[in-house]
Amino acid sequence: MDSQAIKQAAVLLMQAKSVCVSTGAGMSAESGMPTFRDDETGLWSKFNPDELATPQAFRRDPVKVWAWYRWRRQELAKIQPHAGHITLAEWEQRVPDFVLVTQNIDGLHHRAGSKNVLELHGRLDVARCTFCDYQVQGLEDLGPDPACPLCQKRLRPGVVWFNEPLPGEAIEAAFDAARRCQVFLLIGTSGVVQPAASLAGVAKSMGAAVIEVNPNATELSYLADAIVRAGCRDALTEIDAAWRRMAS
Repeated sequence: MDSQAIKQAAVLLMQAKSVCVSTGAGMSAESGMPTFRDDETGLWSKFNPDELATPQAFRRDPVKVWAWYRWRRQELAKIQPHAGHITLAEWEQRVPDFVLVTQNIDGLHHRAGSKNVLELHGRLDVARCTFCDYQVQGLEDLGPDPACPLCQKRLRPGVVWFNEPLPGEAIEAAFDAARRCQVFLLIGTSGVVQPAASLAGVAKSMGAAVIEVNPNATELSYLADAIVRAGCRDALTEIDAAWRRMAS
């Protein structure tokens, strides 16, 4: 790991009063959560999203769709936030204006203690009513075709499917955070999924410094002022250690 890049990232973060963080699948993968787009191990290399992750698929066969999401919820219950998740939650306490934007649906940032989280693609541990929008939170088994406890209409997984719009308020808040931040931190994201991939460019255009944490080069690497080529957990804990040393 490049010690100079670690120090540079720590200095930028330590000096910032406003930070926007964007996390992607790489953050979750280090807790054991399968990614979607990896050519060999990603979920979409094994399952057809048109059969499992669209509104049309759910209308056609809700029991089949729920069976897949029940399995994923069971897998999520087995994993825990890693040290990188916990580090971000601690940084939220240090930085006056700290917003965490995530494309991940596992809720691990919340479980690690982060409060100001914008979840662009929903939550796997949430089910919501297709009629009244009531939400049921938790990872308990809801059954093969669960019904809303309020109106008895069908519950659906609380995630954003293909062909569905992202939550407008969360998107607006994410771009607001990108426009006002002094440091924009990209963690474990390939930079190809829109509109989240546009956030770093918006921040950069407004004068923010951009830090990228990723073991591989991405579509957004050209924007970065500091690049830490390492896994999310190790990079974040090393940056945090450098920050603490400089602050002491």
